[in-house]
Amino acid sequence: MVRDEVLRSIKEAEGKTAAKLEKARSDASNIISKARGKATEAISTGLQDAEVEAQSMIDEARADANKEADSVSADGQTALAAIHEQGKKNRSSAVDSVLDAFLES
Repeated sequence: MVRDEVLRSIKEAEGKTAAKLEKARSDASNIISKARGKATEAISTGLQDAEVEAQSMIDEARADANKEADSVSADGQTALAAIHEQGKKNRSSAVDSVLDAFLES
């Protein structure tokens, strides 16, 4: 009888061990699934943050380029106005020079 009790207790221990092993495997699987989910979320968040930062850098560069373009355009407008004014001042003498050259020929 003692032998039967020992065998029964061994079988019970094996059953409990198998149940614990299955629970451990299930828990490990759940932990891995949660870790994968968190990793995916971290990657997604990182990509979004990188995209926001890149867009910010692009916007800043665009603003700087527009500012520089406005400055160059203003300088060009000033130079164009000066050339136009100088042309107005020299128009009369240019006409006189052309007429003199025409009359001399």
